[in-house]
Amino acid sequence: MVGAGGGCSLSRKRVPDQALPGWLLSGGVFVHAWAPMRFSLQVQYAICGSFDLAYNGGGAPVQIRVISERQAIPARYLEQIFQRLRRAGLIQSKRGPGGGYTLARAPEEISLREIIESLEGPLAEGLEMASPDDVSQAVFRPSFVWGVIADRLEDALSEISLDTLCKQAARANLRRVHSDAPMYFI
Repeated sequence: MVGAGGGCSLSRKRVPDQALPGWLLSGGVFVHAWAPMRFSLQVQYAICGSFDLAYNGGGAPVQIRVISERQAIPARYLEQIFQRLRRAGLIQSKRGPGGGYTLARAPEEISLREIIESLEGPLAEGLEMASPDDVSQAVFRPSFVWGVIADRLEDALSEISLDTLCKQAARANLRRVHSDAPMYFI
């Protein structure tokens, strides 16, 4: 999520263990019966960094240091993430003076699904449930549900482009580097 100042806002609520149902496993490990679905920090940073290129870049190369400062993301970590996005064909890099990163395609052509899958792999694989040790128990599981969830999530994330995020940010009056900065168009 992008905060009001333009930086990534990754707030997490801390809930006491005793407030949630769960199981105490050997070694003192407590497993919650309920846990919210979350994208990894790497995915959150990739979305924030890509959004910054679309919203503030204006098509010109932006240095990793600048994006890192604006989005409050460690520069070295963002560099690793951007390398993966570059290999996936979502962003481009330019070396030398005046170099930096730009989007490889127009913001309306880059979906959140592409960003997430470039880092985590196919959503369907990430949502699959591991088979139980006793295979005979698997016949009672609703294994089909993971495919249904993956399909719906893929559809929803495919519909949200960087352009969609930029338009929502503009409607929310999210501050830009240059208030008269043009949208990034190819």
